[in-house]
Amino acid sequence: MTAHPPFRKVLDGVATREQMFHLFSRHKDTPGIDPLSGTPYSAEWFEITASEYHFMLDLLPPLFMRTGMFGMSEYKAGNVTSVFFAIRIRGRERWFHGFCDLADRQSPDKMRAAIIAHETGVDSMTRSEKLEAIWNMTPVELRGTARNADPETGWAEHRGKRTILVNAGRHDAAFKLLDDLSDLEIDEFLSRVRLRRS
Repeated sequence: MTAHPPFRKVLDGVATREQMFHLFSRHKDTPGIDPLSGTPYSAEWFEITASEYHFMLDLLPPLFMRTGMFGMSEYKAGNVTSVFFAIRIRGRERWFHGFCDLADRQSPDKMRAAIIAHETGVDSMTRSEKLEAIWNMTPVELRGTARNADPETGWAEHRGKRTILVNAGRHDAAFKLLDDLSDLEIDEFLSRVRLRRS
């Protein structure tokens, strides 16, 4: 029996056109991965607007098209391509983009089912999805990767892991490992983003 891929929501909220195109190539500079394999992208998804869904539908002839779903004829890498979904959730039409590995012909249907399950859950984002969303929403100058310039800092063992600038109390800020954010810090990051959008 094959295991379902770990589908991952990578952005909290609805992506703008600029965010969408950024997310299409978000792994291109990530150290230690092979973006040409398509593997880093496979099973990632995020919500888009209706206009972006239709823009992408008109961009190239689709590889395949079914009710509420189409795949891009241009592959990202390997067997991975963009699949766009129009899904009615709780009586409201919504649009999504996901990277599906078409080596598994059922991948688009599994992705669609995973999106529906996720978006109808009580807390619709897992901790790791929240961390991905925070990373993607944080400006480049406020995030980075740990380096081992000074072994006394304790960063040597975390070399290459993602870091993010956080409030260190009073008027100070410091870099912290993204994975080490507390639940309170995660909620604060996400609530600030939601406030900016409203």
